[in-house]
Amino acid sequence: MHVRQLTPAIGAEISGVHLGDAARDADLFAKIKSALLQHRVLFLRDQDITRAEHVAFARRFGDLEDHPVAGSDPDHPGLVQIYRSDKRENYENNYHSDGLWRQTPALGCVLRCIECPPLGGDTIWVNMVEAYKNLPDEIKAKVDGLRARSSIEHSFGAVMSPEARRKLAADNPPAEHPVVRTHPDTGEKVLNVCSFTTHFVNYHTPENVRFGLDKSPGASHLLNYLLSQASIPEYQVRFSWQPNSVAIWDN
Repeated sequence: MHVRQLTPAIGAEISGVHLGDAARDADLFAKIKSALLQHRVLFLRDQDITRAEHVAFARRFGDLEDHPVAGSDPDHPGLVQIYRSDKRENYENNYHSDGLWRQTPALGCVLRCIECPPLGGDTIWVNMVEAYKNLPDEIKAKVDGLRARSSIEHSFGAVMSPEARRKLAADNPPAEHPVVRTHPDTGEKVLNVCSFTTHFVNYHTPENVRFGLDKSPGASHLLNYLLSQASIPEYQVRFSWQPNSVAIWDN
């Protein structure tokens, strides 16, 4: 197994590994997981694996989950199938942390490309540990203790009929999370907002709100500033897909 770091902040390419073997080999899986914690996202090429091997490898990280909008393979629950076409709204073309609208978001994802367009379709990942670390001290002080709400309704639900959108929201109520969370394995602080995040729930305090105009514009300006950190190139890695390419990321 060879690990080649791709950028100073995030991302590494792994070669000399077959994920089918890693699904059956605890030592090999441990090496991959260690690299994941270090580099945040891993990329592998030429992974001609079966769906069963894909599921078996991903399950080594923990229980798998289905998605309320994207369907799973009927023979392999937890293997979410993602399709795109020219006619479909590209509502995922923004920076997001998968499932932040859940009470317990997923640890991460193992995504394999089966078919890709001849041009385009790249994906960008961002190191939100670095994004938090480099915030100005006054912003760190302001977000310390802040909590924010995230929702699936205004993202996936936005392209649905009103009835379907309301049902999606009822089945998946908004979730509340700290704006800065602590990584359970590394102990690092992570900026924990994304395009699923709608608003802060505890911003309205005497320290933050002097006058009425401080409340709504002040909170939204701060949230937009935090969201903008994901667009800083120095925190990013960009990946061009090929058939049988795999990305594994720490969510």
